[in-house]
Amino acid sequence: MANHKSSLKRIRSNKTRTLRNRYYAKTMRNQIKRFRGLSEKGEALEMFPKLASIIDKNAKRSVIHKNKAANLKSKLSKHMASL
Repeated sequence: MANHKSSLKRIRSNKTRTLRNRYYAKTMRNQIKRFRGLSEKGEALEMFPKLASIIDKNAKRSVIHKNKAANLKSKLSKHMASL
């Protein structure tokens, strides 16, 4: 167990951040699954800007890497174009 006050606080704050990051990442993944399941182009065109915004926010918060965000948006836009 940690002996320093600062390391005890770091453990507490890391736990909080982990839970928050897990929530953001899971929410994003659920939206991506929902988007990939769409079959109508109109729905996809409506949903894509919101999804891209979620992905960008997660990259800004360092939940995911900025390159992963770019790759995800690219793949999702290709999926949208193929509908």
